[in-house]
Amino acid sequence: MATAVHTQSQTISLELEVQDASSHITLEGSQISASEQESEIRDAEDLSRIRAFTLVATLTGITFVGSMSSGLLTVCLPGIAKDLNLPDNLLLWPSSVYSLANGCCLLLAGSLADFLGNRSINLIGCFLLASFILACGVAETGIQLIMFRTCQGIATSMCLPTAFSILTDSMSTGKRRNYGFACLGLGQPLGFSVGLVLGGIFQDSTLGWRFGYYLCAGATFILTIVNFFKLPTDRPRECFSFSRLRTEIDWVGIVLSSACLGIISYVFSNITDHPQSIQNASNIALLSVAAAMIPSFWAWMEWREKSGRPALIPNSLWKNRAFTTICVMVFFSWAVLNGMETILSLFFQEVQGLSALQAALRFLPNVIIGIIINIGTGLLIHRLRANYVVLVTSILSAGSPLLMALIDPKWSWWYDIFWAMLLGPVSADAIFTVANLIIADSFSPKTQGLAGAVFNTVAQFGTSIGLSVFAIISASVTDGSHYKNKSSPDALMAGYRAVFWACFGLLLAATAISAWGLRRVGKVGIKRE
Repeated sequence: MATAVHTQSQTISLELEVQDASSHITLEGSQISASEQESEIRDAEDLSRIRAFTLVATLTGITFVGSMSSGLLTVCLPGIAKDLNLPDNLLLWPSSVYSLANGCCLLLAGSLADFLGNRSINLIGCFLLASFILACGVAETGIQLIMFRTCQGIATSMCLPTAFSILTDSMSTGKRRNYGFACLGLGQPLGFSVGLVLGGIFQDSTLGWRFGYYLCAGATFILTIVNFFKLPTDRPRECFSFSRLRTEIDWVGIVLSSACLGIISYVFSNITDHPQSIQNASNIALLSVAAAMIPSFWAWMEWREKSGRPALIPNSLWKNRAFTTICVMVFFSWAVLNGMETILSLFFQEVQGLSALQAALRFLPNVIIGIIINIGTGLLIHRLRANYVVLVTSILSAGSPLLMALIDPKWSWWYDIFWAMLLGPVSADAIFTVANLIIADSFSPKTQGLAGAVFNTVAQFGTSIGLSVFAIISASVTDGSHYKNKSSPDALMAGYRAVFWACFGLLLAATAISAWGLRRVGKVGIKRE
């Protein structure tokens, strides 16, 4: 009996030892497997970083190059007008039609991207953008340049909202996506500023202004090829059908909004050189039609939303105070940024008598501070309250037009203009990143393309209206000045000074709006677990 018990206990002990050994072997195997998995995860993360860097670089590059071509146009405009025999009454049209076409087509491009896919729309836009930038470089007449710039604006409208959507889809909320939005925001103002600098260098050398467009076109073609291989595939969508295309896109809303924005921009551009022409019957009729479209668009959105049908921009969206406020801020900040850079380019060349190269070099502080602000905002925005960032940067940027409004053109560049250049882009660059993060949370994943389109439409419309209004203010004040020679530096400076005061007032208004509308907005871009 005792022997049996002892034998049984030995058997049990042996079984337990075997089980322990087996467990130990299994544990070692799992440890090896875990180590391999950790290694694979690290490799995947490194690969993800490379892909993320490539994605951000190419999308930002397209935005950068497209905006750079606009900067080239701004600083080289006197030389371009002379080479292409562009009359004075059409001098601002190459810039105006670009913003006009871009703003009118953004909502349509965003809707098509949500329906057909961001990748395909972006690639088509990139290819067309490269083609029409090249066409601007080979233009032989002023009318050709205006037509090609119009087509370039349409192509850009296909790239901007889709870039926003691709970044949103590809990166989860957190530091990496914040940095991506910051770079995307950096592309437009930085590209414009670099275009100003390089345009002055090319214009005053044997290369000429056309070389700048060839350079931009070549870079855009290369980036298009890279995007073709590197852009991520779109999330699955339903099969294409004309029935879905007809019912799932708010075509009436697109027509109403685009036509309204287009008419307003056209009229303002048309009266730039002769503000009194706003009394013409045709301009009055067009403005009346545009004014009637605004309540019509609101009523149509209300009906579409209540009936459960897709609405282009649901009215309920504007109940989000942060979204509405940031749209107003973007409108004002982009109007001031682009208006200031355009007027400053004219100030350097027409008032101070500098060459295009000398004027371009004076924009270098603008470029440097733009890089610092965008990257800094992307890296730190998750640590700071967004409302404080917008408020402080708006106050700082208001100092730029104030300094230029008080300037004596004979003062040293270091005494006044240098500081105005440093402060100028601070607000717009910071707001662009903050706005992207706020707006990304205000739209559903199905309408991210449209979300980017709404945001960029506001920015482009602000640019278009701002340039036209500032040109009207400048021309009116110069014509009403007591100087006999209206083309003299003193007469021109009177008009430019009035524009600087207007920009100062707009930024003060924007600061007050942000203080109220964003007061409950805290940190944005925080990673959600």
